[in-house]
Amino acid sequence: MHTETITGLTAKVLDIPHVLAADQFGEIVRGSGVVPSEFSYRKDEEIYGEGEPSEYLYQTIGGAVRTYKLLSDGRRQIGAFHLPGDVFGLDPGLEHRLTAEAIVDTTVRLVPRRSLEKAAASNAQVARNLWTLTASDLRHAEDHMLLLGRKTAIERVATFLLEMDRRLAKTGMMALPMCRRDIGDYLGLTLETVSRALSQLNDQGILMFSSARQIALRNRQRLTAMEA
Repeated sequence: MHTETITGLTAKVLDIPHVLAADQFGEIVRGSGVVPSEFSYRKDEEIYGEGEPSEYLYQTIGGAVRTYKLLSDGRRQIGAFHLPGDVFGLDPGLEHRLTAEAIVDTTVRLVPRRSLEKAAASNAQVARNLWTLTASDLRHAEDHMLLLGRKTAIERVATFLLEMDRRLAKTGMMALPMCRRDIGDYLGLTLETVSRALSQLNDQGILMFSSARQIALRNRQRLTAMEA
């Protein structure tokens, strides 16, 4: 439950005209008539846990979020990285299937799920936008399943880098908020395998490191060929 007394969180009511961009989530919120709230989470702080009630829909405003499931043997499988503008937490059931954590200091916007469902029942545009978000989640899950089941280690890393390049790159450089262990848990690879793959791509001149998490792609064509 999100209140102003929760330890480690800073909550405030937002002024809709100033914070809602002309995006799909903004359209959904406007259509529902709900005033969203904003919460800040510290690095590695849990936003919600697996099995907890799915009461809110979230949008990353700043920072980054990982959603993951802990397997029975203690391994972690990351399902998605949610970067600024991304929406998450729209589970099909009444409970969250995954845990969500802040990768770095992160701010998220949230609206009550019940209010959105009520609005969707009477507003066709809200219903369509919610369906589009759900379909997008399903498409990502299908793509991720294919990545884990059919691609080699270097193909997985290539796919990841191209995805992050599309979502993060500014002036030719991508600043990854996640560490290599996070990348490995997303791709189903060990930390060592991810590091070897990145070093191989660097040696081949396909990418260049400015720092451990600052990467520039120097040959997208070759990387795309590896992804196929």
